[in-house]
Amino acid sequence: MTANMRTKVGRGPEWWRIAMWGGACGLLAVPLIAMQFTGEVDWTGGDFLFAAVLLGLACGTIELAARVSGDWAYRGGVILAVAASFLLVWVNGAVGIFGNEGNPANLMFLGVIAIAILGAVFAAFRASGMMRAMLAAAVAQALVSVIGFVAGWTSPGQAGVYEAALNFALFTPFWLASAMLFRRASRAA
Repeated sequence: MTANMRTKVGRGPEWWRIAMWGGACGLLAVPLIAMQFTGEVDWTGGDFLFAAVLLGLACGTIELAARVSGDWAYRGGVILAVAASFLLVWVNGAVGIFGNEGNPANLMFLGVIAIAILGAVFAAFRASGMMRAMLAAAVAQALVSVIGFVAGWTSPGQAGVYEAALNFALFTPFWLASAMLFRRASRAA
């Protein structure tokens, strides 16, 4: 009887899945609650829909990775790549990385995400190929920082230096750490 109970308990949703999806719902609730107390937060139905789709894609991708591989390094690599992609889209949609959210130069960041996604697809989601895809995304992220600054697409003066440096310092490590985790997963396979 005890063995049967353990098996049934083990088949239920894992705690991290509940935490992940619950956290996503919690994030969606924050602006809704804030709107009740301040006029500073003014989300429309479209804003909530955009956030829900973005969070759903992020959580769904992590859920899929958990089903594809039981290797913790592989899962960690996916989580970091998803986090980098999520934050790039979120920050660009909210305030923009270069200048403001209306600056067309911010569209270059979608290219970084496209490189990661296309690289993963071409690698057939194998860890060794995913490592190369994430390294390519890291290089692209760094190049976007340099190109944006050199071309003058960032804010003028010190603010532009800050934007380019912050973009490089915040996002490139996500891609590099993801690549290193995929490297570890490929060696374990």
